[in-house]
Amino acid sequence: MNISLIIKIAGVGLLVAVICQILQRNGREEHATFVSVAGVVIVALLLISEITSLLSAVRGAFGI
Repeated sequence: MNISLIIKIAGVGLLVAVICQILQRNGREEHATFVSVAGVVIVALLLISEITSLLSAVRGAFGI
């Protein structure tokens, strides 16, 4: 895992937090929820390659 991936995840987290706060203060809690779910999905998409390599290492350890 390289540092650029960690910085990207932190950036997405900060952006989502700011947008959620703005939306909640304007009374749009539903939209804030959608933004937070979208943030989780974006981070999950960023982590797919890392998860794939982890599962590959686990398979190699057990000889599957």
